[in-house]
Amino acid sequence: MNLIINLIIYLVVFGLIWWLVGMLPLPAPVGQIVRVLFIILLIAIILSAFGIMPGIHIPAIRW
Repeated sequence: MNLIINLIIYLVVFGLIWWLVGMLPLPAPVGQIVRVLFIILLIAIILSAFGIMPGIHIPAIRW
């Protein structure tokens, strides 16, 4: 249960950062590269949260 709460918190923070970066007036090629990097990072966060990809460590949020 704690894993799911941590994952939800990380995804909300990630979504807010993605939204803020999306508000920046970036040129088209740079914006596309940033979007692809955010999608790769999102996939890495989800896979590492479930233990499928061991490369990225997501620290646990202590209550």
